[in-house]
Amino acid sequence: MKQTLGETMMIGRRAALAALALPALGRTARGQTFPDQPVRMVVPFAAGGPADIIARVVARVMGERLGRPVVVESRPGAGGTIGVDTAAKARPDGHTLVMASSGAVVILPHMRANMPYDPLRDLTPISQVLGVPQIVSVAPGLGVRSLADLVALARARPGQLAFGSAGIGSSLHMAGELLKLRTGIDITHVPYGGAAPAVTDLIAGRIQILMADTPALIGQVRAGTLPALAVTSAERLGVLPDVPTAVEAGIPGMVSETWYGVLGPAGLPADRVQTLHAAILAAVQDPQARQQLLDQGGRVVGSTPAEFAAFIRETHTRWGEVVRATGVRME
Repeated sequence: MKQTLGETMMIGRRAALAALALPALGRTARGQTFPDQPVRMVVPFAAGGPADIIARVVARVMGERLGRPVVVESRPGAGGTIGVDTAAKARPDGHTLVMASSGAVVILPHMRANMPYDPLRDLTPISQVLGVPQIVSVAPGLGVRSLADLVALARARPGQLAFGSAGIGSSLHMAGELLKLRTGIDITHVPYGGAAPAVTDLIAGRIQILMADTPALIGQVRAGTLPALAVTSAERLGVLPDVPTAVEAGIPGMVSETWYGVLGPAGLPADRVQTLHAAILAAVQDPQARQQLLDQGGRVVGSTPAEFAAFIRETHTRWGEVVRATGVRME
């Protein structure tokens, strides 16, 4: 049957309207896909430090799994709180995360009266990635060969030795305070914006002591640039089997570990939390990425969101007790 001119025009109009609708349908479908843009992973410390190293290892595999780049962005300062606050105040759509460490989440809240966020209320735990002890090291020219030697020197020179940290309230800072608490020595705290600049000053002799997370020091230890007097783990590390634990070296209760984990702002939808957790789990299970994490001297974890939330609450309570015992405050 032949079409009339009017019918032909009507079919043409319908086809044109259908063609116009296709991009809109595509946009709707893409809008429902998460993530629909690059994911930002904030690192609250200076580039080159442990958090940055760990974040880049995890971000690579996460990006492959999510089909979108995971871009690592350094936002150092204030013991990590600037970076964590950036994530806490981000839009809760899963496109902004933070590779947080324990200092800004479970230590500093006990030290500051004006915290910009409540870590138990304003963040969504997604997964703990790594648990990392500290290596106790000293400046090469200090002439110290053991942890016992260091304690003896500090007792002979009260207030004259300085220890560095990644900032006030960081795990590195609290490891130093724990050493003071367990031994009674008087050493002076020098905060930095991250572990990397503290390592540089230790090598130069501008500070005498550093208890830094394993990733920040292990390269220097392996190269022979800096000594490893002890590790603060409960057991010796497989990557440094000849280095004693601080407890073995004669300091009871000297156990300290920095944890690193991925969190987002409060209110993240559950399905997006699960998507992000699956991507993180893929990263910690990827053979190459897992070995890179293990090479940093830590325990690879990959906990569920519920497990990570419970762990945060437990360590929040435990470090609160240490802060109160030392009386350290951050104004």
